[in-house]
Amino acid sequence: MVAFHFPPLAGSSGIQRTLRFIQHLPEFGWEAMVLTAHPRAYEFVSDDLSRDVPAGVTVTRAFALDAARHLSIAGRYPGFLACPDRWITWRVRGVAAGRRLIRDRRPDVIWSTYPIATAHVIADALHRHSGLPWVADFRDPMAQEGYPQNPRVWQSFRHIEEQAIRHARFSVFTTPGAARTYRNRYPESSDRISVIENGFDEESFAGLSNDPDWHQPLNPGAVTLLHSGIVYPLDRDPTQLFAAMKQLVGAGTLQRGKFKIRFRAAGHDELLRGLTVRNALEDFVELLPPVPYQAALREMVRADGLLVLQAANCNEQIPAKLYEYMRAGRPILALTDPRGDTAGALRDAGVDTIARLDSSNEIAHILGWFVDAVSANRAPLPDARYVARASRREQAGSLASLLALACAPR
Repeated sequence: MVAFHFPPLAGSSGIQRTLRFIQHLPEFGWEAMVLTAHPRAYEFVSDDLSRDVPAGVTVTRAFALDAARHLSIAGRYPGFLACPDRWITWRVRGVAAGRRLIRDRRPDVIWSTYPIATAHVIADALHRHSGLPWVADFRDPMAQEGYPQNPRVWQSFRHIEEQAIRHARFSVFTTPGAARTYRNRYPESSDRISVIENGFDEESFAGLSNDPDWHQPLNPGAVTLLHSGIVYPLDRDPTQLFAAMKQLVGAGTLQRGKFKIRFRAAGHDELLRGLTVRNALEDFVELLPPVPYQAALREMVRADGLLVLQAANCNEQIPAKLYEYMRAGRPILALTDPRGDTAGALRDAGVDTIARLDSSNEIAHILGWFVDAVSANRAPLPDARYVARASRREQAGSLASLLALACAPR
């Protein structure tokens, strides 16, 4: 399993997909070994998930640097050091380490996972070297219209996805929309494109109810809306949300001391801080740093409401944390395109509190209603039957079946 996102990396929900597959695959007859990057490549680290790596699992960490932190001068670095991503230095040692693993451990199949595109570059090289079947886990689309913005990086992404679709035995996406797009884009490979959704890990939620603060609100006396995770300036632009909040404050719908919006581990605090000051919302906005994974889950279950931000250019994506939001059992407010996969998943779960991310008027209308509904304990909650089907164990079973097919004679 070639995966950049792996403990002790902190602050990325992408870790969960690889980590939970590793935990659950043995139940379905598969043993995993991991090829990942040296922790120096991670901007933030935490040991809280390291103990979840099962004993006996081989984890090989290859040399890698982050061009933005290790190879820049005055904040600038050559473009080739970030093509296809800032961790392309992982490729050389990653391929060498992977060859040793193949020689010594003789695995049956190679699996690699995006969104760090270098993982697919490494897996493709190992596949060509060894002839082992390869399963390319894209999760989300790579080369999209207008993304990445840098033309050179876009071309790199397009080349990598073409190579993966052509050479991998199966290519996997996390949403029906993404799979449909790639089946249309590569019709000759449509029968080798599959969907394995993200999910939540039930074991991670076990014991949270033993927390003495389980029933305590995050901000006593105030409705607290939590966004847990990165706020991407383009894909999760909160500008219209702040404009809507300013509108509601001016109308008296949101009152100081009665409403808070908390951004946990947003990754772009300067953007949020600027929007807060510009809209005079200092009494309403909390910007907080990353916390260990279990602490993040505890915060979710204690929040009065959970916030999803997803722009229309990500209609074929579902944020991985949405499944944890659903399992947390709290009301969810989604600012996203009603036509996208995120909105579709929420509607399937019985949640219809949705407004477009780029419409301050729509946001103001739904946010005002949502706060009142939460206060009156009548906001819709995710359907328990839908949530149960979204467990990581269920998804690991689907992956095990796909790995078996990958190894079968074609």
